Amino acid sequence: MDQDAYRRTYREINERACAYEKSLLSHHCACSQAIKVCIAEREGVHCLSDEAQEQCLELLETLRKHARFTLKSNNEKEVLPHGKAMRLQVGGLRGLYLALSPEVTTIPSCIEDVYALIKRAREIFNGLENLPYQLLIQQVAAYEGRPRGRGPSTET
Repeated sequence: MDQDAYRRTYREINERACAYEKSLLSHHCACSQAIKVCIAEREGVHCLSDEAQEQCLELLETLRKHARFTLKSNNEKEVLPHGKAMRLQVGGLRGLYLALSPEVTTIPSCIEDVYALIKRAREIFNGLENLPYQLLIQQVAAYEGRPRGRGPSTET
């Protein structure tokens, strides 16, 4: 299946795609409102709730505005490359986790429930606009994805 056909089919089948799909599929987080879907031997993630999708998209959009310098990205409309999207998603969730659990010294490798975490933050900080974005951006900057491979070895 070519990429364009796959994308069309994916959008038709998964009308409410998960905003944290990349992070979920790479096992950096889980979510009570997400289920995996399989299309042409590939995995995607479907969000079960309009409310959950809206709050996740709102957080990512606001976080992206605050992280423009860190991500070296001025255009809010362009699609972020995979590595930057992962930094925004995983780093943002880790920062949010720390904001809600200041006594914690170690961030778990997998955030348990994205929906519950964002909902709790919304309640505690009286909305997403009041989050301590400086802490979240520190975690976005600190997140290092998978190390780049060196490619095939040329040694014989």
